[in-house]
Amino acid sequence: MRARLASATTRVVNAASRRLGRGQGTVAGGRAGLRVDPRLLEHLSAGRQVALVTGTNGKTTTTRLLTVGLGATGDAVVSNETGSNMPPGHVAALAGTDAGRAVLEVDEVYLPRVLAATSAAAVVLLNLSRDQLDRTNEVRMVAGRWRAALAAAPHTHVVANADDPLVAWGAGAARDVHWVGAGLRWHLDAVGCPACEGRIEFRDVGWACTGCDFARPLPEAELVLAPDGAAKGSWADGRTHPVRLLLPGRFNQANALMAAVAADACGVDAVAALEAMESVEQVAGRFTVRSFGEVRARLMLAKNPAGWDELLDLVARSDAPLVVSINARVADGADPSWLWDVPYERLAGRSVVATGDRFRDLSVRLHYAGVAHTTESDPVHAVRRAGATGGVVDVIGNYTAFHDLLGAPG
Repeated sequence: MRARLASATTRVVNAASRRLGRGQGTVAGGRAGLRVDPRLLEHLSAGRQVALVTGTNGKTTTTRLLTVGLGATGDAVVSNETGSNMPPGHVAALAGTDAGRAVLEVDEVYLPRVLAATSAAAVVLLNLSRDQLDRTNEVRMVAGRWRAALAAAPHTHVVANADDPLVAWGAGAARDVHWVGAGLRWHLDAVGCPACEGRIEFRDVGWACTGCDFARPLPEAELVLAPDGAAKGSWADGRTHPVRLLLPGRFNQANALMAAVAADACGVDAVAALEAMESVEQVAGRFTVRSFGEVRARLMLAKNPAGWDELLDLVARSDAPLVVSINARVADGADPSWLWDVPYERLAGRSVVATGDRFRDLSVRLHYAGVAHTTESDPVHAVRRAGATGGVVDVIGNYTAFHDLLGAPG
């Protein structure tokens, strides 16, 4: 009775929130429902096959890809696709639907709590790196909490990135791990061994601790890239299949392979899942091309040094004008000192406009990176200025900066 009342409360409050223009109706109702029934997530998960997706970067995209992949069989799949990745968002997604499968994006700090509540059939561990320094715990502490939670979940299939030492540590005590060679460009947060406090050495293929036997696990599936950028998944049992996506970037190809292995663990053929993912054009506005007056802009999201490193690699292949927008609001983390860890030096020679609430901090960083640039406090004006010469403008913003432009009038 309490669970039914809490579920109804969730739906009513979220509907009211949307009608009043107070949000997307994905958090307020969940909070209200959890007040009525603190075990609401457990009750709503009962009887469903639940898959959880977590990590510092790529959660929203991988959640979407896995949702589409699991839906390849025609089964109904529910997900928190708006990115509300804490328990209020989870119960808001699950309330009012009887879909037998659920894919939930989970904030990395909340994984132990959500795993315990949902008894998830599968957990996808993408990566771990610094993010929101004023909120998130030190990443090795997070990996240790993952390790303890997964050790206590013997019936959960764990799909883990073998190329991230922190993920390997977090998944290492789980009973059933499907290791994936998904790659890792950003090494700076994983140089210390979580097993012995020694040093992790990254090699051309794999990694290993110089002080103990902690080393890259042998993957059962691996992302293989051709010189022309084409990608395929290669399984240890001899299977191969192309990874073809409308979404750009090696990191999205890796996300798709992780999602395919997770789909396989959930009983959906990996090849069928990969083929279903080919239709995904954008995820929650990421890589959307939209117009601002006469200017067309491709919007991209990067929240931390590791994410910026991946996107800078992507835009390095283009000579399009680039707008970089940085805020430091609550959802971004109030400490923007991470700007100094981003390799903005790679933008030398590009036409760059710095904007956002903290455009001055960004301008200082670009100056010391040797990147000639202009500044504009208003992000929409910045995009229009950058696109004055024609063509599509690349725009990279952190969380609220990205959403400001996604929702701004054209």
